[in-house]
Amino acid sequence: MIKNIAVIPGDGIGTEVIEQTVRVLDAIGEKFGHTFNYTYLEAGGCAIDSTGKPLPEETLEACKKSDSVLLGAVGGPKWENIPGIRPEQALLGLRGGLGLFANLRPAIMYDQLKAACPLKEEIIEGGLDIMIVRELTGGIYFGESGRSEDGQSAYDVEAYSVPEIERLLVQAAEIAMKRKKHVTVVDKANILETSRMWREVAAKVFADYPEIKVDFLYVDNASMQLVRNPRQFDVIATSNIFGDILSDEASQITGSIGMLPSASLGVGSFGMYEPVHGSAPDIAGKNIANPLATILSAAMMLRYSFNMTAEADAIEAAVGKTLDDGIRTADIAGGASPVGTKEMGDAVIARL
Repeated sequence: MIKNIAVIPGDGIGTEVIEQTVRVLDAIGEKFGHTFNYTYLEAGGCAIDSTGKPLPEETLEACKKSDSVLLGAVGGPKWENIPGIRPEQALLGLRGGLGLFANLRPAIMYDQLKAACPLKEEIIEGGLDIMIVRELTGGIYFGESGRSEDGQSAYDVEAYSVPEIERLLVQAAEIAMKRKKHVTVVDKANILETSRMWREVAAKVFADYPEIKVDFLYVDNASMQLVRNPRQFDVIATSNIFGDILSDEASQITGSIGMLPSASLGVGSFGMYEPVHGSAPDIAGKNIANPLATILSAAMMLRYSFNMTAEADAIEAAVGKTLDDGIRTADIAGGASPVGTKEMGDAVIARL
């Protein structure tokens, strides 16, 4: 099978972790008989430097012609004080331009790294594997906003349509069917009219998925439950702002943000895949960044965009075996002697 991947290394450590991820994909291609063609593109701070824009038109157009997008990281202090321009605008432009409406944020705690988890051992016994499915293009972040004429008040409007909610919940249901068949819809239905609509739409959507257990939690309770009893969750489906907050909370209870992948999906099989971590310019170019989150993002790409389940399983198993063998980059080393970015890539490839 031949797949065309748009690759955006971005800024900081993005280039380093992408390099190792491409090596892993090439190893998968060789092992399973696939060909991955890569088109390297600019976005973020590096694109501001070369074109004056965080997201050049040619980058967006090339992404649209690809089968999937693999992104490293964007941003850094170098571009923080440019009037009206931020590297992160590239992410919003890609999400909007590519029609990516569902953000998948797994919160996985590897048993080999449980010492880094801030929760008590009895709470996390048996490990954590939560998938947060966040609506990405609607809600309060995209609603009407402004200030009064006298400047003494401001407003941001939370608005959702039935189709926006429906497509997100269908995505969550399809993902749950491949997992433990349990979806928790998180809202604030005791206060917000939009949340009451989420519950109404959920009742209709999940009627088509009788195998799935569905429950509902208010967002304040959900945030408490994530630290009190996180193992009760399988798939969490929620709005843009609630998903933004809860996914960051969930990432912290796993103990290492350097291990967490993510995906942003649109209609059909198209997606953009990137690590949760940022560009970390302070360690860029030093061969000490952890590439595993990006490598695991590539595994998500194989699973959700290319329907290559065995290939995704192989990458995830190789990462697990690497950790079993005590191989660590500096961010997850604890007291162990760390390896570099390239050496971690070598280790995963060897275990494929």
